[in-house]
Amino acid sequence: MTEIGKKILSQLTATDATGPFVTIMLNTHVAHQEVEKDQIKLKNFAKEAKRRFEKKYVGHDWLAFQEKIDALLASKEFWRTNATSVAIILTEKETSIHRLSIRVDDQYYVSDTPYLLAIIKNAQFNYSYYLLGLTRDSIKLYQVDNKQVTEVTLPDDAPIDLVTALGDELTDNGGASGKDGQSYHGINTKDEEVEIDWLNYYQAVDTYLKDSFTNEANLPIYLYALPENQTLFKKVAKNPYYQSNIAISASPSQLSTKDLHSAVEKITDELAKKETQSYQHLMNKKFLDSLVDLVPAAKEGKLSHIFIATSNLADGFGENPETEYDRRQVLNKLAGDVLQTSGQVFVLDQKDAPDEKSLVGFLRY
Repeated sequence: MTEIGKKILSQLTATDATGPFVTIMLNTHVAHQEVEKDQIKLKNFAKEAKRRFEKKYVGHDWLAFQEKIDALLASKEFWRTNATSVAIILTEKETSIHRLSIRVDDQYYVSDTPYLLAIIKNAQFNYSYYLLGLTRDSIKLYQVDNKQVTEVTLPDDAPIDLVTALGDELTDNGGASGKDGQSYHGINTKDEEVEIDWLNYYQAVDTYLKDSFTNEANLPIYLYALPENQTLFKKVAKNPYYQSNIAISASPSQLSTKDLHSAVEKITDELAKKETQSYQHLMNKKFLDSLVDLVPAAKEGKLSHIFIATSNLADGFGENPETEYDRRQVLNKLAGDVLQTSGQVFVLDQKDAPDEKSLVGFLRY
C-alpha cells in the first residue's frame, strides 16, 4: 500500500474522526455530456442520502451536508479530472475528496464511519519506484507514484550520457588513454574500446545513483533497457535500491507516453503478483472465515490481517432498502475496526485471496 494510502486511511479511522459520515462514490468522466450525467447522479444520490440521513440521524441537520454537495456541483475544478473515480466523504464540518484509479460501484453511504473499502482497494496495489531508461550511452530517470509517471530532471553533473559521464576518460578510437593523458595505440581494438566505455559508463551511472542522487523515500529502481544492457548493469551495480528481479526488456531510446504507461502497468502487475503470492503463507496461522466470528474479533483487536473478496460487494442495499441493511456496510465497519487496531485490510479478487477464500481474517496470536 502506498504511504499516501496509509495516511488517508489513518486519518479516516482515527478515534477523533467523528460522524455521521456521508460517502458518495462516483465513476468520473471527461466528456462534457458524461460529466453532466455524473452531476445528475450526484444530485440524485444526495436526495437519497438526505432521506436516509434524516431517518437515521434525527438530531442532526442535513443542511451542512447539502451546502457541501452544492459547492461541489458548482465547482468547475472538481469536475475537471482525469481520475477514474472519486470518493467524496462528508461530515458536518469537512469535505474530503479522494481521487481513485479504479472503477467503483456508483453508490452512496450514510453511516457512523466513512466508506473505506474502495479507498483500500485503490491504495493496495499502487507502488512508488524509479524507472531508469538505460541505453549504452545515455539515461533518463522517471518517478512512478500511483501509476503516475514524472520524468526526473537531473542536474548538469549527472551522467545523463556517456560524454558527460566520462569526458576525458573516454577511450581514444586509436587506443586506450592512460592516467597521464598519453595514448597507447594498438593495445585495444575498436570493439574492446567500446566495451570499456560501456562498462565505465554504467559504473558511473550506478555510482551517481548510489552516492549523489537523493532517494529520501528509499524507493526501488527498476530498469527499462535491452537485455544485454540489463546484464552488464547488473554486474556492476552496487546500489542497494536497484532491483533486478523486475525489468522492462526493450529499448528506451524513443519512449512515448503510451510506452511508459504500458511499462508501468506491466511492473504493477508483476509487483501485485508477487505481493498476492506472499499472502499464502498466512494460511499457516490461525484464521476465522465466518462473518459472525470476525466481527467481534475485529472489535477486540484480535486480527492482524483481513481479506475481503470483491465478490462480497454486490450492488444495491439488499432486497428491501427500507431495512437499511447493506452487507458492504457491515464489511466496511469490520475493515475500520481492523485498521483502528493497527491491522491490515485487503480487498482482492477471490482468486488472489489466501486459499481463495471470500472472507478470511488471521489472528495475531
